[in-house]
Amino acid sequence: MTTTTTTKTAALVRYGYVPFMLLGANGTAVALITTGVADGIGKAWLLALLGGAVACSFAAERLLPYENAWNTPQDDDRRDAAHAIVNETLTLGSVAALPLLAALIPGNGIWPNGWPFALQVLAAIVVADAGITLVHYASHKIGWLWRLHAVHHSVRRCYGFNGLMKHPLHQALETAVGVTPLLIAGLPLDVATALALAVAVQLLLQHSNVDYRIGPLKHLLALNEGHRFHHLKWAGIGDVNFGLFTLIWDHALRTYSYDPRRRFTTDDLGMAAKPHYPDGYLAQLTEPFKPSGACAAPTTGTAAPAPHTTSA
Repeated sequence: MTTTTTTKTAALVRYGYVPFMLLGANGTAVALITTGVADGIGKAWLLALLGGAVACSFAAERLLPYENAWNTPQDDDRRDAAHAIVNETLTLGSVAALPLLAALIPGNGIWPNGWPFALQVLAAIVVADAGITLVHYASHKIGWLWRLHAVHHSVRRCYGFNGLMKHPLHQALETAVGVTPLLIAGLPLDVATALALAVAVQLLLQHSNVDYRIGPLKHLLALNEGHRFHHLKWAGIGDVNFGLFTLIWDHALRTYSYDPRRRFTTDDLGMAAKPHYPDGYLAQLTEPFKPSGACAAPTTGTAAPAPHTTSA
C-alpha cells in the first residue's frame, strides 16, 4: 500500500471501527429480526453475524494495532479459542432455553412490548449492564467470586478474544444476575437474541487491540481505552472501570479511572500476586477449586507503582 492509502486506512479504522461494530453488527441483528428474515433462517444468522464480527475484530487489530506485540500469540490462541467456543455455546444455549425459563416465571411481566424493537433491545442492554457490572465489581471484593474471575485476569495481552476468556461458571453467574430481572419483566426471545449478540460484540470491542478513538464517549462507554486500566496487574490499582456496556455504574461507585498519558504494555497485565497462573484451558477450569486459586497477595515481591489515574 502507498503511504497515502495506509494513512487513509488507519484513519478509517481509528474512527470508523467502533461505529461499524456497534451500529453495523447490532443494527444488522435488529434489522434481520424486525423484518422477519431471521425467522426463516433460524439462529444460523446469529452465528454468521458473530463470526463476521470476530473476523472484523482480528482484521482491525492487524490494520491498526494498539500494541504490535499483542497480535502475536503467546501460546494462548488455542486456549482462548476454547474459552470462546465454550462460552458462546453456553450463551446460545441459554437463549434457546429462554422460552422454558420464561414459562417457569408466573405472570406476563411488564415488558414494554409496544416499544420499537431497537428501543426494547436498548432497554435490555441497560438492565443487563447494571447486573453484570455489579457482579463484576463483587468479583473483585468476594474471595470465592474472585477465584472464578481470576481466570479472566490471567491474560498477558489485550485482544478481541480476551473478552470471551472467562471461567464458564463466572459467566453463568454474570448472565444470571444480568438476565433474571429481564426474565421477570417478560423478556421476549427476539430481544434476548439481539442482546446476546450485543454482549459478544461489546466484549470484542472492550478488549480489542485496536488503536481506535471515540472522543469524549470514552468516559461513558466501556470500551478499550478505559478497560485497559481494569487489567493492570496490581491489586487495588486494577479495581476500576468494571462496566460492560457503560461506565455509568463506575461513576456512581467512584471506581472510574482514566489517564490519557498512560501507555500499556505486556508488563502491565496479568496478576502481580500470581504471575504464573496456569495457562492451559483445563488447568484454568480447575484452578479456582484448588487452595492456590485464591491468588493471595504475596508478602514480598515487586510493589505496585503509584497509580497515574484521574477519577470522575
